[in-house]
Amino acid sequence: TQSTWGVAHIYASFNDTFIHVTDITGAETIARVTGGQKVKNDRDENSPYAAMMAVTEVVEKCKERGITAVHVVVRAKGGTHTKNMGPGGQAALRAMARSGMKIGRIEDVTPIAHDSTRKKGGRRGR
Repeated sequence: TQSTWGVAHIYASFNDTFIHVTDITGAETIARVTGGQKVKNDRDENSPYAAMMAVTEVVEKCKERGITAVHVVVRAKGGTHTKNMGPGGQAALRAMARSGMKIGRIEDVTPIAHDSTRKKGGRRGR
């Protein structure tokens, strides 16, 4: 059987985790859920648990729309900020793999500064 492919954009900052599934071109959004929509407390928005909850909802929506496989695009804050993913990133990826979605390519698209604007924190850092 032919799999219908989509692209799962996972943006994991230290404040929240976004799971956004589009079609292959990226023009059409199929489902977008954040960690903050799944938990009550502000401090839990970035938690692995919230990310897992968000993924389960996204996967349900995808299956309704007939998407059975995804390429994963992972991203952290990047730029002059941290290049590391928040705690929800890994969890989201694992949850997606375990939910029965087929996973194709995994790519990291964290923006990397090439001698950029000045980093915040002043002359002597924080």
